[in-house]
Amino acid sequence: MLFRKYIYIFLTGVIAFNASAQTDTTATVYNLQKCLSIAIKNNLTVQQDEVTAERARITLTQAKDNMIPNLSGGVNRNYTTGRTVNPLTNTYVNESVTYDNYSLGGNVTIFSGLAYQNAIKQASLAYQSGKMAFQAAKDIVTVNVITSYLQVLDAEAQLDQSRSALAVAKEQADRGELLEKEGDNTTASTIYDLRGSYQSSNVNYVTAQNNVGTAMLNLFQVMNIPYNKYATLQPLNADDLRGDKDVNAEDVYQAALSGLAQVKSATLMRQSAEKEVKYYKGLLLPSLVGGYDIGTNYTNSNSASYSSQFRNNYGTALSLGLNIPIFTNGLKKNALANAKLDLLNDQYVENNTKIVLRQNVEQAYNNMISAYNRYQALDAESKAYSESFRISKIRFEAGVLNSVDFITSKNNMDAANLAFISAQYDYFIYSKVLDYYQGKLNF
Repeated sequence: MLFRKYIYIFLTGVIAFNASAQTDTTATVYNLQKCLSIAIKNNLTVQQDEVTAERARITLTQAKDNMIPNLSGGVNRNYTTGRTVNPLTNTYVNESVTYDNYSLGGNVTIFSGLAYQNAIKQASLAYQSGKMAFQAAKDIVTVNVITSYLQVLDAEAQLDQSRSALAVAKEQADRGELLEKEGDNTTASTIYDLRGSYQSSNVNYVTAQNNVGTAMLNLFQVMNIPYNKYATLQPLNADDLRGDKDVNAEDVYQAALSGLAQVKSATLMRQSAEKEVKYYKGLLLPSLVGGYDIGTNYTNSNSASYSSQFRNNYGTALSLGLNIPIFTNGLKKNALANAKLDLLNDQYVENNTKIVLRQNVEQAYNNMISAYNRYQALDAESKAYSESFRISKIRFEAGVLNSVDFITSKNNMDAANLAFISAQYDYFIYSKVLDYYQGKLNF
């Protein structure tokens, strides 16, 4: 029951990496939260989506600012010599004239077919979509990190099992060597069978070591940091690993539709495209603009002082203009046509997102159920072969079982134990994928 003891130890949270990593001063311990934080921070797709969301925020700010009246001022000085026009009398004079003009003016769009209002709504929805896309990118990285993290723990669990199997094989090989010296082995091939079994277990152990390194390398690549071969991972709580095998695929899909950031982003972008169409339709309507200007001037042709002219030459003007688009070289019409195509494309994207989501949920659900059923079956197989090996070991050491049958029994137990670990972690991984779709990742 060595393997069952190991499972108990693992589920209570004690998994050790190989001894060299534990004793090296460069070793670093990573927990899942640390891995998630590093991966999200370093992921280039996440960074790009963050920039895109920030651009959308700036666009929204500009759309709001477009509703604010604009204001501009100007100061001009003109200096003329010779025959010129006196700006006060509008008569020709032959002298040097200095003329200063000060102006302040602004205008506001009173009506534009609600184009500006729809532009604000369009930009707001695009910004919300960008934030959801940013969150979706972080969600995908989270799932990848959790999956990679569990694959490392899976590889470490198989390494521990291989280490145990190697210890048993060595014990029997050492015992066989002693019996061989004393001439007590039952057959001439017994010692060679035991030596071969030990070397086979050693090969499996080396393979398991390599698998741990490969899984750890993959995790570091997901985090986008240099690989540290001495790094170790903290185990996860058993209660956090178990999934809900009784959930059904339709419930998972409906939860993902209402909660998954990726779906929300696609829906918001489609809604944004709808407002964009309304924006361009508004530009085809007449617009009403109001204006207000104030100004004053000074000239040296007037004997009055600078300050006196500044005050006395002061004037204001109000304006109201109606702009009716009649022909604009097709610019607004074609912009509207392109906006309609953008809307159609975003509708396709939204629909495709939902279709792919359903397919992924159904696949993940099927994988989870298959892994759970395999996990349950292999649990029973592991228990049976563990008991069979316990009996075979007693019979072999008593000299009533030959080495071939003993090694076959051991190989059966080792294979069943490794398959059980693999199925167990497959179940854990697919359970976490389904948790992601339901918004229930809670490490």
